[in-house]
Amino acid sequence: MDISERKLKILQAIIDDFIHSAEPVGSRTLSKKYNLGISPATIRNEMADLEEMGYIKQPHTSAGRVPADKAYRLYVDKLMDKYVLSEQQKAIIGKKIMDNLVELDSTIEHASKLLSNLTNLTAFAMTPKNDENILKYIKLVPIDKHSVLLMIVTETGNVHNTILKIENTYTEENLNVLSKILTYNYKGKTLSSITKMEIIKDFEEDIETMSRIMKNVMPNFLSTLENMLNVHLYMDGLTNIFSLPEYYNIEKAKEFLEMLNQKEHIAEVLMNRDSGVVITIGQENPDTEMKDCSLITATYSINGKTVGKLGVIGPTRMKYSKITSIIEYMTDNISNAFKLKDED
Repeated sequence: MDISERKLKILQAIIDDFIHSAEPVGSRTLSKKYNLGISPATIRNEMADLEEMGYIKQPHTSAGRVPADKAYRLYVDKLMDKYVLSEQQKAIIGKKIMDNLVELDSTIEHASKLLSNLTNLTAFAMTPKNDENILKYIKLVPIDKHSVLLMIVTETGNVHNTILKIENTYTEENLNVLSKILTYNYKGKTLSSITKMEIIKDFEEDIETMSRIMKNVMPNFLSTLENMLNVHLYMDGLTNIFSLPEYYNIEKAKEFLEMLNQKEHIAEVLMNRDSGVVITIGQENPDTEMKDCSLITATYSINGKTVGKLGVIGPTRMKYSKITSIIEYMTDNISNAFKLKDED
């Protein structure tokens, strides 16, 4: 059975009303609230056809109808109007990102909080897998007599700081020389290409004082690099679900939180998603735990290279148009901000 223009109008009205109210929609509601130009009886007949076609369903006897996953997919692909952010909304988002533009990880972590606040959903942000990230410089900074700060900075703006304990005495000049040696040897290399064998070989002929300090520095340097290779997943707004009717049921809310607690698996799911804006609805999600959820992700880039993802997860009843526009604008701002920062 083909879906006619009249059915499309009725279906869009059902979806719009349900997204707004979270209440099943009946023919009387549609007749009163929407200028469809047809009688309630005709609306009922069309709704019966839409139910038979799998676009709407009845949650329980004597209730109105709610959209099925199939309806949301049609809505996202063909029916919804693009939400246009106001200049004021754009200014607020842009300012909050620029005000927190430090190094990449901190900026991305803040972006997840901002997105959660803007959408009232659980938001997440994922930093890039850094195996091909290029090292920019290394700095050793004195803290006290036996403590040194190891700072590793990559070309994408990723900064990682580690405090090291040094058994032997050192001077600031020793640290400056080591910083220069490390930077000279590893600048321009990818993090994954720097191996322990290279490190030992590079410093076999160092003077005795340097060698003693390096015994403390180099193992930590390697472990810090290995940590930087990991993907970092930030989540915010986990408790936002308690304000949504879909999760008034404590057991369902608990299942949702338990799913999100599996961070390694969530990170793997996100990494396997395509670039650009991707929306998966209910049964389209590969995981059983996500069958009642919708997932919206968008990618951000640095100098044209896609490096991470930003998005939200929540019930299938969500404001797809508005949320998509917010996520797109945020990822564009992040990409542009780090491009400008790199050029400076």
